[in-house]
Amino acid sequence: MPVSKSRLKGFYKLSLEEKHDFIQNISSLESEDIDRYLQPLELELAQNLVENVIGIFSLPIGLGTNFVIDDQPYVIPFVTEESSVVASACNAARRCHIYGGFQTSNDDPIMIGQVQILNVPNLIEAKQNILEHKEEIMELCDSCSKTAVKLGGGCKNIEVKILDQGDEVMLIVTLLIDVRDAMGANLVNTMAEKCGPLLEELTGGTVLLRILSNLCIHRMARARAIFSPMELSKK
Repeated sequence: MPVSKSRLKGFYKLSLEEKHDFIQNISSLESEDIDRYLQPLELELAQNLVENVIGIFSLPIGLGTNFVIDDQPYVIPFVTEESSVVASACNAARRCHIYGGFQTSNDDPIMIGQVQILNVPNLIEAKQNILEHKEEIMELCDSCSKTAVKLGGGCKNIEVKILDQGDEVMLIVTLLIDVRDAMGANLVNTMAEKCGPLLEELTGGTVLLRILSNLCIHRMARARAIFSPMELSKK
């Protein structure tokens, strides 16, 4: 959560109530927001969230302090039962706090869908035919989700490569799909399935695999920081 400052010296020494008051004073949280951290999940609500509910399981919520991300101070909730995780995170954030904390950047949210085409009579001609009909294929993919397209997402490009496996040569069609804020698996898989029949028509081959790839080379998130020696970070 954004706060007015994240370098909270001695925070771990405060009582639970004092911690709540402290966080409320440096954030936009109201007292009722703080109270929610004290309220366990109600069994009635839990039964509407998942199937076969028999009870409720609780974990501690600790705050990661000292974080500055893109020039904005934050305290970050950690839900974990593992000892020292929160303390280690706070220590790491403290050691780069003096140099401005973390600076982040990210690529556009492009995910990869791949379509495998076997038994293609003429691979070179088929590849060229797909590229010549690229706009038509992309429009077909975009018809799967008007919402994604309206938000600025959708199929952004198509790549085709000939893959020689020795005993078998195939075409691999790669769909580059902007999934916006979604993880994107359902959208990518739906688009890959949708364009399968058209790709068979364009290539004369047989489409087999049509699936999301977990190779997220076009959707990278990066963070960088300069860390000070322990002695300097304590100042």
